Amino acid sequence: MPQHGELDFLADSTEQTSTRFVTFLGPSLKRFDLAVTNTALFYGKSLVADLQQGISAVIGADDVEEPGYLESVFKLSEAEAAELREFLSMVVGIPYFTD
Repeated sequence: MPQHGELDFLADSTEQTSTRFVTFLGPSLKRFDLAVTNTALFYGKSLVADLQQGISAVIGADDVEEPGYLESVFKLSEAEAAELREFLSMVVGIPYFTD
């Protein structure tokens, strides 16, 4: 891979991805503006970006079920995280590993 100036690229690739943009309100009335990107890069997990807070994380079904994970990553209350968890459980896949 070519170097540009002092940069030493460890990876540089382009891939077709699918991104779903969704806005919803839950019972807590917290508004979620999310971008959920599916790519082969993360072994079946999705890149979930909270567009309001500028926070993103690579999330799979295992992460959605991990107690306290969404609260910590996205800085949410327990009630808000439950709403996000409900949505993400419908859209993120189970991770897979390649050889």
